[in-house]
Amino acid sequence: MKYNYLIYVIAGLLIISACQNKKQSTLNNGGQMIGPKEMKLGNDIMTPEVLWSFGRLGDVSVSPDEKKVLYSVTYFDISQNKSNRELFIMNIDGSNKKQLTHTQTNESGAVWTPNGKKIAFMSSESGTNQLWEMNLDGDDRKMISNVNDGITGFLYAPDSKKILYTKEVKAGKTVKDLYPDLDKCGAKIIDDLMYRHWDQWVESFSHIFIADFDGSSLKNDKDIMQGEPWESPVRPFGGTEQLTWSPDSKSIAYTSRKKEGKAYALSTNTDIYLYDLASGKTANISETNKGYDVNPVFSPDGKKIAWSSMERDGYEADKRRLMVYDVATQKQNDFTTKFDQDVEGLIWTADGKSIYFISDIQATDEVFKLDLGTTQISRVTNGIHNYTSVIPTKSGILICTRVSMSKPAEIYAVNSVNGIDKQISDVNNNILGQLKMGKVEKRWVKTTDNKQMLTWVIYPPHFDSTKRYPTILYCEGGPQSTVSQFWSFRWNFQMMAANGYIVVAPNRRGLPGFGKEWNEQISGDYGGQNMKDYLSAIDALSKEPYVNKDKLGCVGASYGGFSVYWLAGHHNKRFKAFIAHDGMYNLEAQYDQTEEMWFANWDLGGPYWDKNNKKAQNTYANSPHKFVQNWDTPILVIHGEQDFRIPVTQGMSAFNAAKLRGVPARFLYFPDENHWVLKPQNGILWQRVFKDWLDKYLK
Repeated sequence: MKYNYLIYVIAGLLIISACQNKKQSTLNNGGQMIGPKEMKLGNDIMTPEVLWSFGRLGDVSVSPDEKKVLYSVTYFDISQNKSNRELFIMNIDGSNKKQLTHTQTNESGAVWTPNGKKIAFMSSESGTNQLWEMNLDGDDRKMISNVNDGITGFLYAPDSKKILYTKEVKAGKTVKDLYPDLDKCGAKIIDDLMYRHWDQWVESFSHIFIADFDGSSLKNDKDIMQGEPWESPVRPFGGTEQLTWSPDSKSIAYTSRKKEGKAYALSTNTDIYLYDLASGKTANISETNKGYDVNPVFSPDGKKIAWSSMERDGYEADKRRLMVYDVATQKQNDFTTKFDQDVEGLIWTADGKSIYFISDIQATDEVFKLDLGTTQISRVTNGIHNYTSVIPTKSGILICTRVSMSKPAEIYAVNSVNGIDKQISDVNNNILGQLKMGKVEKRWVKTTDNKQMLTWVIYPPHFDSTKRYPTILYCEGGPQSTVSQFWSFRWNFQMMAANGYIVVAPNRRGLPGFGKEWNEQISGDYGGQNMKDYLSAIDALSKEPYVNKDKLGCVGASYGGFSVYWLAGHHNKRFKAFIAHDGMYNLEAQYDQTEEMWFANWDLGGPYWDKNNKKAQNTYANSPHKFVQNWDTPILVIHGEQDFRIPVTQGMSAFNAAKLRGVPARFLYFPDENHWVLKPQNGILWQRVFKDWLDKYLK
């Protein structure tokens, strides 16, 4: 059978001509400055090289006078295998866009100073990451901090008299501390759990420091967590969104999990702490809450603090509630008892009467608003997209970032009354204007228990319904992560479709956005109803005349990788090729090899040695490695050495088992990547091997 996607194969001959910004110069090593490029594509089909040429938007903030928007864009250079982040500014209506920085070092964490007269950011220009300031036109760059080993984040006090910053402090003694004569020994002595997290060995803690600021430098630095063996922000992903100043600059609210070792590894119970600068005292203001309490934000008058809260300890995918704490009465109130959705990205309106936030609903992330007076929550936006942040202004316009499966992040101005939006940034317009994206379709598929499941179907560019296409079932990770309108630089549905495939992406059981019952069904039911949901989706689409049911593939990462391994032993000849990235293969080994033990206890049900625990024993009975005798389909296994969440031995075991079984298999091993693939050349290789494997068996 011939397919019209044959043109996609020659898309690798794409011609990219790059015209660098005139202000950019040549690096000392002979490479080009990494920044925005003018690109001329050879055709309208996306390739991995084009995907990695998109600028990645970040650090969006509105000036105090609400006249301008500051933002950063990260660009990648494949030949140098590096990235660089630059800063940009525009009027709030999107006019008069200017690039402020043209440097070889990343400018990160950029914000306006409280009076709006300067821009503050972090840069490693001095050799370590420090706080810098510059004028609004990018001139007069000055280094403000000079902290040993650098800082990791910062926040100005509203009165600008002090600055909060975070930095790593040493955790305990190393072998070299204990035995100075063994100064070349690289060993580690470990006495407790949580000795490594995500992709790093835990040899330091992030602490909060406060320093006086005289307008030009920092003095009288103080560690407000002196001697405490825990961190703030909370690793592995916490940043300055977990910290905040009170409007009067007299206190700081911050997030921390004040536990050690085994207790830390077994608990998700983070709390909100309130530090008083005058007394130096710290109070736990969320002590009665047992789950995640994160990301505090003060009301404009300082009388209330809002944050996101989970109810249950040990459950990282619990509903994210909107809590509001009254500073005077020391009482908190849950404003989402009747709201069966998560809340994220809380931000107060200037009058303190409302809170905007982002919430996922039926596979899109939308802007919502809480009216504290009426306690009513209203939906502001509606469409086929994901909003990822929101900033309200006094004019009623919301400055938001938005993505979709067909478009990377851009900045939008949203009418707060009717939700109508207008794109005001144009980071990637020059590339997008030359590409043909595949159609994204929403479908509802009936499951084996007669429920309706939302499934995204992404078609190849220039789709022809009279032809038959190889088709991929996409298995989501998490496990509780919505298959929403996300734009990924690895698991990119438009990239898969550009390779000539129809992509089927179901929101199977165990995903948020469809209510508590749907989300929580998966815990303790690995290999159960959610696997039936996957098969329901691919079986429904296989009935379409344009789907070649004899050329089906199945791909996924993390829990999606587990899904691939499990389906490889149960698919009844449906699929002709599998790809599993960083997947769980042997759940018994995974239980005592992972770092976050609360996840293993909650979602797996407990340890494998607890023979009286029916939930746990059901989980381990459904471990993919127990069905490897049924494997009969080619499988590509991908794994990173620095993945401490799902250790690389899981991928090695799966690959070894496939080879021993005589099943065609390939192992793509990244010694320098974690649970993700972050480096440009690794990302390009990932896309090429991914495509080659599917093409070999599905075309």
